[in-house]
Amino acid sequence: MTSYDPEIIKELESQRPKIPVGLLSRQEKDRLLERGFLGLYRWYVAKSQASRNWNPDKDFDWRKFRKDHSPEMNTILEGFFAVEQYVPDYVTKLLQVIRKSHGRSHFHIRWGSEEEKHADLWFNSVLFSEYRSPKWLDEYMGQLRGQEWHLPWDDPMHMIFYTVFQERATQVNYLNTAVIARGQSTNPTYANDADPVLVQVCAKIAADEAAHYNFFLEGARLFLYYYPAESLQAMSDIIRHFAMPAGNVIPNYDVFSEVVYKAGIYGPREHSKDVVQKALENLGVSGRKALEAGIKRSRLVPDENGNLRETATFDGIDFPAIEQKVRRIYRVIEGHEKEVGFADIDPTIFVPNY
Repeated sequence: MTSYDPEIIKELESQRPKIPVGLLSRQEKDRLLERGFLGLYRWYVAKSQASRNWNPDKDFDWRKFRKDHSPEMNTILEGFFAVEQYVPDYVTKLLQVIRKSHGRSHFHIRWGSEEEKHADLWFNSVLFSEYRSPKWLDEYMGQLRGQEWHLPWDDPMHMIFYTVFQERATQVNYLNTAVIARGQSTNPTYANDADPVLVQVCAKIAADEAAHYNFFLEGARLFLYYYPAESLQAMSDIIRHFAMPAGNVIPNYDVFSEVVYKAGIYGPREHSKDVVQKALENLGVSGRKALEAGIKRSRLVPDENGNLRETATFDGIDFPAIEQKVRRIYRVIEGHEKEVGFADIDPTIFVPNY
């Protein structure tokens, strides 16, 4: 019986790929991605209709919304209102990129209908604050909609990762605004800005943003599982060039962002710690350094059929955990399909990337 030096075995193990070699063809990977998104969409709609059906007009006591907020808080409300005025662009621009995908395009339409409610909610907040006149609000809306927002990237993969970071950032903005609305801010500027109605507004929207973030997160995991090297590059691009939507078209956006930063709602610290690091952890990446190291070591080579396959060893990328979470969401999809009856005719089946 031949014996081997333990150190040699250890060295060989360290060089073995930590992700599957990815022998599936690109066509098969794309088919699996589409089925995964379709299953996610069907499950998401059923869950959202059951738990998050609210109305921006009737579910809040707008007559009790405070009319004596600080000028800084009113600037924040106007800023949130302005960002949401580009919902038509957010929907139509990306829809053109993902329109061939049944699940992803239909989810995007659903996402747009929920974001439309957010736009109306912030409109009502500005209106009932009475800080501005209805005439001013109407003219400002016209000014905002006279500008047009464009996609930061024009491919489906980059945009799935962009929406992961963007939705998480939006949620953080609203969660931290709720701290002020609850009267818990340590910033003396906002000492008298407590508002129970605004607390409800922030809570409703933050819950939606959490649901959106989780959907995009699951979708990003599908890309990361079946296209790891390309996904890591897309993530790196997003992190290096990330900007919140519409900041380049909203008048005086720099004033709004400065107020938000000084209020402790959103700034470089929140972006790094609560958005980037949190999203990377959720995606199975230990940090930005691990992400960049993985990209440098990644390599695509053709197999005997001419299909490119992964040969990377990604230190800091927990691929087994990614696969475990992908398998978990497939079990969720399977449960929904069994309940409805899809599983009897055309079930969504998990296929390993081996």
